[in-house]
Amino acid sequence: MRIYFKSLIISVCLILLFSVLGFSAYRERHMSKFGLKNTPQWQSLEKNYREIKKIHLRDLFKDENRFNEFSIRDNDLGITFDYSKNIINSDTFKLLIEFVKVAKVNEYAKKMFSGEKINWTEKRAVLHTALRNRSNMPIYVDGKDVMPEIKAVLKKMENFSNDLRSGKWVGVTGGKITDVVNIGIGGSDLGPKMVCEALKYYADGPNVYFVSNIDGADIYEVLKKLNPENTLFIVASKTFTTLETITNALTARKWLTDKLGDKAVANHFVALSTNAKKVKEFGIDENNMFEFWDFVGGRYSLWSAIGLPIACYVGFDKFAELLDGAYYIDQHFLNAPYEKNIPVIMAALGVWYNNFFRASSHAVLPYSQYLNKFPAYLQQGDMESNGKTINFEGDRVNYETGPIIWGEPGTNGQHSFYQLIHQGTKFIPCDFIGFVNPPEKIGDHHEKLMANYFAQAEALSFGLTKEEAVENLKKAGISPADIKILTPHKIFEGNKPANSILFDELTPRTLGALIALYEHKIFTQGIMWRINSFDQWGVELGKVLANVILPELKGQADNKHDNSTKNLIKIFNSNKK
Repeated sequence: MRIYFKSLIISVCLILLFSVLGFSAYRERHMSKFGLKNTPQWQSLEKNYREIKKIHLRDLFKDENRFNEFSIRDNDLGITFDYSKNIINSDTFKLLIEFVKVAKVNEYAKKMFSGEKINWTEKRAVLHTALRNRSNMPIYVDGKDVMPEIKAVLKKMENFSNDLRSGKWVGVTGGKITDVVNIGIGGSDLGPKMVCEALKYYADGPNVYFVSNIDGADIYEVLKKLNPENTLFIVASKTFTTLETITNALTARKWLTDKLGDKAVANHFVALSTNAKKVKEFGIDENNMFEFWDFVGGRYSLWSAIGLPIACYVGFDKFAELLDGAYYIDQHFLNAPYEKNIPVIMAALGVWYNNFFRASSHAVLPYSQYLNKFPAYLQQGDMESNGKTINFEGDRVNYETGPIIWGEPGTNGQHSFYQLIHQGTKFIPCDFIGFVNPPEKIGDHHEKLMANYFAQAEALSFGLTKEEAVENLKKAGISPADIKILTPHKIFEGNKPANSILFDELTPRTLGALIALYEHKIFTQGIMWRINSFDQWGVELGKVLANVILPELKGQADNKHDNSTKNLIKIFNSNKK
């Protein structure tokens, strides 16, 4: 009995000691194991949510200092980040920052920047940041400094783009290259296509076209505009085996060689790849292959050789400015305290709405026609990165992860889906992106555009009360009977959160910064959700099944599928002409 009580006393003392020394801290370090939703940080945010969801932004803005408290201005970059129109108070913000601290975002960021293999399912480093490393700092992967190779590829890109733009590089018949066709898909298409569109104002090189879809209509509509004597094809594929890309590349090669002969391939094709053997088999000289690396994920690859069409279109100097802007944000992300760290705050607010307000989507609304492809670019960047259900320990999560990302530029969206955001039943946080000074100067177009930029964020946040709606109808001379009917339809509830990202100018540097802001936001949310943001196993299964089905569509294999798929294939085959 004495031994029993002695053991019991020792056990109780150990439990108390463990509690005093930090059982909660231990839980915080192992969020996934104990359940993210059971952590003190999550529970505190849940409590704050129950309190603040009853408060309207109109009430929160009674604080005259709110903008100063919840906004960041960086004069060196020329950016204002206003997050005051979010459903948060000082307590919410402190709790969100505590969540970020416990998740150890900065520690993981340092691991990423230093070349540790944080993409553990593929055993790869994640070093798109090394591609825009503008310092002399070496970065090591498996004990090897990768910076000399990165700088060598950048120099090769510079030399090639300069030669192409100047007319030194010519086609097989001696004609200047006036048109460049980028053949890729996913990150090998979306990134450079978005940037070329965004920097169109600065373009002074050859025309650039992008072909990605395996649908023959895509390449058909591009090729019919072009003269093979003046066309260069950039084939972008890390493995040089991607079905869509190689199918389109073979079609382009046949189109070219049918008119100019096989020898034309050397002058009219270059490759962006890591597979020299496959590139050579295709007929492209290895000297015309631009390398990139396994530590560069497709959706983060525009900073690499995948950005070659950008350098051809706007010049390598402008491409370098793009890298400069991203590097500036890299340093901000690494060094700014969480409370003043723009991508960290963007990420924390996204988690706040996704996991506590149950917002299933997030709208990205650039008020610049040049950024019309930016939402589509972010769809891959965010949804392929954080559309995951398995956590660090390999367990299924019991909370929401990546939201649906969508949007349209400027006032186009106002005349289509803003109705749903304003008065629909969905709760949709929004990012408004604008510029003080546009590249182009045409009348008062920009003032009218930006009037809408400011007005929409204000309208979403504060809405229109019943009393205000009635007063407006009275001023319009509406009869009392009609006022009674119309009033419910004229009320805007408001309390819809919005971030405002306002740059002084749209330049290559600020575009690079904007992209990097969202990259680090995505990374931070992945760490907060305890998921791997850098693999994409979810895209594989459909590809595998497509390779099984393709021979069946050509009559080369039996149709063995579920009842639905089997009959759809049967109808397709029986109605082919």
